[in-house]
Amino acid sequence: MKSAAKMYIFISMKLISKTKIFLSIFILLISFNAFSQDDEDEETIRPGRKSKFLTGFYVGSYFANKYSASTYNGYGFDLEGNRYSFENSLMKQKIYYEYGPGRGNFDYVAEALVVDQGQWDFIESDMPVNMHYTPAIMLGFNFKVPVDKTSAIIFNLNASKLNVEGNFTITTRKVPSINPGINNNIQSFPIRGSEQRLLFQLGFQKLIGELEKLNFFVEAGFVGTLAKFDRNMIYINNLNIDLTYYLNQTQYAAPGPARKPVGFGVGAYAGLGANININPKFTLQLLYTPSYEKVNIGTNPTLKLQNALGLRVYYNFLSPKPKTDPSTEPNVIQD
Repeated sequence: MKSAAKMYIFISMKLISKTKIFLSIFILLISFNAFSQDDEDEETIRPGRKSKFLTGFYVGSYFANKYSASTYNGYGFDLEGNRYSFENSLMKQKIYYEYGPGRGNFDYVAEALVVDQGQWDFIESDMPVNMHYTPAIMLGFNFKVPVDKTSAIIFNLNASKLNVEGNFTITTRKVPSINPGINNNIQSFPIRGSEQRLLFQLGFQKLIGELEKLNFFVEAGFVGTLAKFDRNMIYINNLNIDLTYYLNQTQYAAPGPARKPVGFGVGAYAGLGANININPKFTLQLLYTPSYEKVNIGTNPTLKLQNALGLRVYYNFLSPKPKTDPSTEPNVIQD
């Protein structure tokens, strides 16, 4: 299962990194084709003839539910998938023990805060509580098998790399005082993460309307979501700390390497939008896709509503109609 998950994630990243430029060129070619081939299609394409298999591309925006964003709140998970306590959390280990004064080392955190060595506090109430995803780009390959003129079975393979954002705090002690609350200074810093998702959608699509060029459509089916925890970083001014990087210091008691959660969950999706027949070869769909996905990473994964808005372009493999050569036509003798 782990090797398969790694393979699917590798495919999703290749899809995101290498398809952007191709999609832009592809869509431009569609627009050019719509204007330049109208006359040619009437002569070279058999009207109404369609292939039994259509393939296309998808590009859109993906709006992830913030429920699973808590996976990136700096606690981390052990090799069994259980979340660490605050004392063993990735943030505590990194901020206080590895970059701070916890083991008698030079206090890089104090240097970044521009305070004296050890003149700061980081407690559990400083941990992030407002983690959320930002809107992301989603790219994919889509396939369609028509059942009749208005119905089809569809399979979509869409990938996205999500960014997660939040904030945590550190309290600095600038001047000793009888009442520490007077001189304490609470500073806020960003925590960010990234996640890879690969969506497998298998469903049924139905066109509504009988117009030649423009119709509406609906679709629905099952969705499988493969999600992988990718990265988790904190930023204390100019000090950048990778929470998922483990420094093996055998002379100190510390948690082992953090587990990067990866999991697969099954849910359902729907879609609705406009279907535009540009010409016999190309079909363009503008669609909104809500989905109940189970992002099976972190603690207590459950089905949550996700949203996507995008553009899908199908290519119809048509057989060209041979042009008639006048020299080969039989002569007709007129009286």
